[in-house]
Amino acid sequence: MTSTTRLPKAEIKGPVGWVLTALIRRQFGAVPEAVTVLWHNRPVLFATARFGRQVSTWHRLDRNLQTYAHMVVASLVGCSWCLDFTYSMAHVEGLDEAKASEVPRWRESTVFTPLERDVMEYAEAMSETPPRVTDDVSERLLRELGAPALVELAAIVGFANSTTRANIALGIESEGFSTACTVPLAPPPDRTATSA
Repeated sequence: MTSTTRLPKAEIKGPVGWVLTALIRRQFGAVPEAVTVLWHNRPVLFATARFGRQVSTWHRLDRNLQTYAHMVVASLVGCSWCLDFTYSMAHVEGLDEAKASEVPRWRESTVFTPLERDVMEYAEAMSETPPRVTDDVSERLLRELGAPALVELAAIVGFANSTTRANIALGIESEGFSTACTVPLAPPPDRTATSA
């Protein structure tokens, strides 16, 4: 695959690099291009990875809802790497792959519950500039999820925005992780088409 990144891939070397690449290869089968780009600044790479691992341990919000929220951000922002990777992780974790595959076109899809739609609306609204989160959706989510899960949702969306926007700025694109999924990822609707 030809590199699409805006920075050259760094050579990952030294004892820390060898251990890191061995661990990553064991988990993912290959070293993602994102790691080779972030290796230029190891404190950023390690802090991002550490925070990502911490996010994955949160449990107040259902794991499917966490995944949908992250995927909505990736789809809205346009981070093909995050969308591809997060969808592949849904497959690996045994989450509802049929629903997760529909996230890029969640507004048009009929597979989601009202709660799932509220979570995705919240994630999308929080990710826009300026954010457009409404009292109505916040109140519904507070009622359905409770305060701890709503705080977690906001934090997950914030983390997703950080990683998706950094990947886009660095030119990190999809590497085909989701080809292992049994259901193909739905393409997002063409929002540039004008109605007749």
